[in-house]
Amino acid sequence: MRKYLYTSESVTEGHPDKIADQIADSILDECLKVDPYSRVACEVIVTTGLIHIAGEITTKARIDFQEIARNVVKEIGYDKDEYGFNYESLGVIVSVKEQSPDIALGVNKSLESKEGKMDETLGAGDQGIMFGYACNETEEYMPMPIMLSHKLVKRLAEVRKNGTLPYLRPDGKSQVTVEYNDLKPKRVPKIVLSAQHNPDVPIEKIREDLIKYVVKNVVPEEMLKDTEYYINPTGRFVVGGPRGDTGLTGRKTIVDTYGSMAKNGGGCFSGKDSTKVDRSASYMTRYVAKNIVAAGVADRIEIQIAYAIGKANPISIFVDTFGTGKIPDDEIEKFIEKNIDFTPLGMINKLDLRKPIFKKTAVYGHFGWEGYSWEKLDLVPLFKSLIK
Repeated sequence: MRKYLYTSESVTEGHPDKIADQIADSILDECLKVDPYSRVACEVIVTTGLIHIAGEITTKARIDFQEIARNVVKEIGYDKDEYGFNYESLGVIVSVKEQSPDIALGVNKSLESKEGKMDETLGAGDQGIMFGYACNETEEYMPMPIMLSHKLVKRLAEVRKNGTLPYLRPDGKSQVTVEYNDLKPKRVPKIVLSAQHNPDVPIEKIREDLIKYVVKNVVPEEMLKDTEYYINPTGRFVVGGPRGDTGLTGRKTIVDTYGSMAKNGGGCFSGKDSTKVDRSASYMTRYVAKNIVAAGVADRIEIQIAYAIGKANPISIFVDTFGTGKIPDDEIEKFIEKNIDFTPLGMINKLDLRKPIFKKTAVYGHFGWEGYSWEKLDLVPLFKSLIK
């Protein structure tokens, strides 16, 4: 029986990297609202008083990049010059071109249907390796460290915006350590929580308030046994956001996925339409993994899938249940290959990924939240047939 500690982190919507992700996915959504077949690969950099939007976009939509960027920043809460990042006064540079014809050649094999819509056979937009993961240690079928980390920073935004703690500013981070005993979470021995704040608030008040209004609102009481708190450990967090650190699209892939509990393929999600298998295959493998665990086939599972550019079918699928599977892993692999369509078009259609749904995925992780098509449990009956 092994006892160990495992730690994951998350960041607020006002973190510089997450500002960049939200702008990129907001641009993607605006393209998809008008043209569901838009090809988008959008990159954003944010720094003091400046946003730079770049990338390759092919769409019928007319996009007001400046307005989209400013609206995202306003919604997050950067609305004062003293923050060093104000939606009204920041500059926006746009350097966007169309998708490379060489990439498009690998993706497109299309015919016009009678309705004038694209009836596509899509190849993968790039080579790549993606991972999906699920476990039964939380009701979300997610690892506890990352889900608690997400919920803490989400709560930070809530108490800032609803006026409970009006002295908070948008930037912040969380880090949660969970003690496991025989692969089961037992308690939360350490919590790190850093919240940007106005300069005139005493650190003692901040620490007291964040434990009372944030931590104890999120972490179950039975998990808080002899917990050590590290609240704003340096004692001061006034300068933050893009004024304190440059932000880039796609730099928080561990936050976006499973808190390093599962492997990471390396490709980010935000700013990419779903012909990019970095995004669609990561969603599909999560969908399959979650349904397998919910069906009782395994207590935890990791699925790896790999693609070659321009080829529709994956070149490999690998399953690891970490010894928790009710049947051998290779039998699960064969069942997945036979019953699940992992072609780009199959994944897009199954998960309905041509809709403008992506901005909200850019914060608090892409997995574990209700409302996303890849979180549905409609494949449970299919996978239960494996163990009948």
